Amino acid sequence: MASLLQDQLTTDQDLLLMQEGMPMRKVRSKSWKKLRYFRLQNDGMTVWHARQARGSAKPSFSISDVETIRNGHDSELLRSLAEELPLEQGFTIVFHGRRSNLDLMANSVEEAQIWMRGLQLLVDLVTSMDHQERLDQWLSDWFQRGDKNQDGKMSFQEVQRLLHLMNVEMDQEYAFSLFQAADTSQSGTLEGEEFVQFYKALTKRAEVQELFESFSADGQKLTLLEFLDFLQEEQKERDCTSELALELIDRYEPSDSGKLRHVLSMDGFLSYLCSKDGDIFNPACLPIYQDMTQPLNHYFICSSHNTYLVGDQLCGQSSVEGYIRALKRGCRCVEVDVWDGPSGEPVVYHGHTLTSRILFKDVVATVAQYAFQELRRKILVKGKKLTLEEDLEYEEEEAEPELEESELALESQFETEPEPQEQNLQNKDKKKVVTCPLFCPSICCQIVAQAPISKPESLLLSRQKSKPILCPALSSLVIYLKSVSFRSFTHSKEHYHFYEISSFSETKAKRLIKEAGNEFVQHNTWQLSRVYPSGLRTDSSNYNPQELWNAGCQMVAMNMQTAGLEMDICDGHFRQNGGCGYVLKPDFLRDIQSSFHPEKPISPFKAQTLLIQVISGQQLPKVDKTKEGSIVDPLVKVQIFGVRLDTARQETNYVENNGFNPYWGQTLCFRVLVPELAMLRFVVMDYDWKSRNDFIGQYTLPWTCMQQGEPAPLAPGQYPSSGCLPNAVLLPLPGYRHIHLLSKDGISLRPASIFVYICIQEGLEGDES
Repeated sequence: MASLLQDQLTTDQDLLLMQEGMPMRKVRSKSWKKLRYFRLQNDGMTVWHARQARGSAKPSFSISDVETIRNGHDSELLRSLAEELPLEQGFTIVFHGRRSNLDLMANSVEEAQIWMRGLQLLVDLVTSMDHQERLDQWLSDWFQRGDKNQDGKMSFQEVQRLLHLMNVEMDQEYAFSLFQAADTSQSGTLEGEEFVQFYKALTKRAEVQELFESFSADGQKLTLLEFLDFLQEEQKERDCTSELALELIDRYEPSDSGKLRHVLSMDGFLSYLCSKDGDIFNPACLPIYQDMTQPLNHYFICSSHNTYLVGDQLCGQSSVEGYIRALKRGCRCVEVDVWDGPSGEPVVYHGHTLTSRILFKDVVATVAQYAFQELRRKILVKGKKLTLEEDLEYEEEEAEPELEESELALESQFETEPEPQEQNLQNKDKKKVVTCPLFCPSICCQIVAQAPISKPESLLLSRQKSKPILCPALSSLVIYLKSVSFRSFTHSKEHYHFYEISSFSETKAKRLIKEAGNEFVQHNTWQLSRVYPSGLRTDSSNYNPQELWNAGCQMVAMNMQTAGLEMDICDGHFRQNGGCGYVLKPDFLRDIQSSFHPEKPISPFKAQTLLIQVISGQQLPKVDKTKEGSIVDPLVKVQIFGVRLDTARQETNYVENNGFNPYWGQTLCFRVLVPELAMLRFVVMDYDWKSRNDFIGQYTLPWTCMQQGEPAPLAPGQYPSSGCLPNAVLLPLPGYRHIHLLSKDGISLRPASIFVYICIQEGLEGDES
């Protein structure tokens, strides 16, 4: 693929013109439009820009950071400037994660098309790369960075500089010996394949080599039977057959002769360990694998709070980009706050604040465009504070005094959906639960109507009480749910119905869990609950959703614009099941007679013991670019999030001055009472004795989605009393897995990873902590 990229760079006309460079205007707002000169670098992977045609240039973005390219008509910012800028000459570069879009205006339609076609071609090439091709490209990038004079060769001085950039501190004599061994042409420089051999010598992984040789009779290859032994004995894949082992050899062995002889070389073995088959996340959990026909209240639903905001809650920017990003993350419940605009056209913003405003019609169009691109699952739209113009003709509808909100469904661009079904639960109350057809593409939302306010500027911190006015055209679309105020669990049982939903602030929900955790669990088996962030979180910070999931709360609304631990947990939880935004709750959170209490988890749950040997790390990036002269001192922190008794964390020692191939070889031990609710988070930090450790990367996943061997039962008396098991129980630890790290924004940091050895052992049934 790397060679294909080089071929395209020398033959594709669009890419050739992009390498020459073109002037374009960078657009940030109506008043900020600056001329810049953009040029694709010769590596085909980075775009630089300068203020002048031959001025000093600096990196603008990497192709691997680009998610997609939008034309001017699909750009929110450029559309707002359509009166002064021709949309056909504009385009938007959308990046992965939370990085702001880059809006550009070319000098002609033809030049805009050149950049749009060229960038999309490069993005497609990068996206289609496999592990080896990504590694080749990664090596090519490092070669370009190390080759300071750009002569296609690397001297030893350039190699020394490159090692420092790559987070490697190495004895100069040893580095020079590796350099000389790779310099087969004896030219005093490294070129092409020589640099590849130097890299392989540099990255030789003794721990993998030792593992390979322990199963290989000659130390050179694994035969089909030897590889099968490894899969069954170490990976604990008891059902693995010779056919599956042969399939893996065909998939990961790089040499054709090895494939013909049905053997796996060291390179093929390493390729297997670094692949999805050697990943900690079980590939079986990646597609939709859960029952998607159960009642809606039986699922955790990926939910967003004030989705339109991309900043803080008081003065932040409102943008349809907030909906696009949330929906692409798998969010199935978005929020729309609708108000009368200055000209009478409905607008969306955070009422009574200084947040900016966007048009309601743009929000609806965005949801229709992005909600069902990949996920044809129900999207719930939480709306409120819709004001209606006085001159519209509408009727007042009867409603209960305590009814603050009602739910409606907006038609999507798809065909009309089937009516919701009702399912009788076998319980003494004979309550009914809405069975929401999750495969239908409807948009459900809840809405509150409020009398019009003549002066929009008077909204700030003004809470005007008025009689609710309902619009029949909207109200008649209610087909699934209506929202009701929560008073008590007893009141809900006596007065509420299966099609109603209650909203709770995070403070109130946490208090209810502590005071009546089991009642809350039972409540959530037949009725939907939505939890939203505290009003004090004006900075759009988040709370830990795990505490609310423990009680079975279906919709835990998150400020998705804010990265951090809480969003790592949310993203990790919904990474499973095809990323569809729906995760089936454990059976004890779906049983209306459940005795489960999140604060006091007891039998019949089986405790499990997790043993993690953190072995090594690979190509860890230097995230803090301000520490130019330093090399990272990495440590690994492992965290468990679940019920309160299961929440724990442990960490390894730090490795001094080695972010390239650090080795820890330390075993951590955790005991978990309710594994069905546990989340596992791996965090790599750069140790700093002067201040707080710097974040390098993380990976979070559900306990139930870990790829592991068969659980091994522990005998009585073998439970850890001091945080770790006896050595006799530590061996063997089945399951060698790589954990591929993500950035704060959830973007892949490949090839950065950590290598671990995992075993989960079941404890005694009925044992209580």
